[in-house]
Amino acid sequence: MKPAWSLFAFLIFVLQVAAQTNCNEGAGPLNPNLPSSTTPDEIIQKFAANEATFKQARTAYTFTRDLTIQTLRRGSFRRGPAVTGEYRLVSEMSFDDHGKLMEKVTFAPRSTLNSVQVTQQDFDDIRSMADFVFTPAELSQYAIHYAGRQRVDELDTYAFDVSPKHLQKDHRYFEGSIWVDIQELAIVKTCGKRVPDRHGKRQENVSPRFVTYREQVDGRYWFPTYSRADEVLFFLRNQAQVREIIKYTRYQRLASR
Repeated sequence: MKPAWSLFAFLIFVLQVAAQTNCNEGAGPLNPNLPSSTTPDEIIQKFAANEATFKQARTAYTFTRDLTIQTLRRGSFRRGPAVTGEYRLVSEMSFDDHGKLMEKVTFAPRSTLNSVQVTQQDFDDIRSMADFVFTPAELSQYAIHYAGRQRVDELDTYAFDVSPKHLQKDHRYFEGSIWVDIQELAIVKTCGKRVPDRHGKRQENVSPRFVTYREQVDGRYWFPTYSRADEVLFFLRNQAQVREIIKYTRYQRLASR
């Protein structure tokens, strides 16, 4: 997200409470004890293998992506923050024969955002958060630490903390936490952001932290269905409260695949 200079940029400083994406919403207490019948390394290898399967399977599906980006400012105690600008984009998504994600925009009203600008990096991050997978090929790039067992909504999960081992120039990485269903050994929730942020004189781009939930599609594949970010983004000269909601619906398998 890139700053845009306006009067609103200064009003943001009087936010009532700093927003922060809640990674633990709907989650129970964390049990740090190690699993008794397996090891963290075995869990990692198994969910990574499942991720490779899900990544390949998703290329045979079409789906709808509904993206909303809002800027907020201080509201009353009862009503909460007020929306000051909005960007909306609804697209039909599919994959070509080479696995490249294709997008057909179906609804795009005029943006009313005036305190931030949606950049190409934002779109890339949104796309990569949906496509984010930990296949065996990606494992070597990350340090993955077992955090414990945790109940997430109706699922019993293993929780892991994830961070990139090294930051290479012009590469984006995931940093945050993941939750793996104990029975399916599939990632069912992630919470984190793309790093690194960019703070330069000519270019400044800051990304929020997203919590993303997956659901089982066709009784087999765990695909993302809902992502949300609610953050105060800090730039060099100002800050802005941003809320992003991304919904993935209508997964349809292509008969030809």
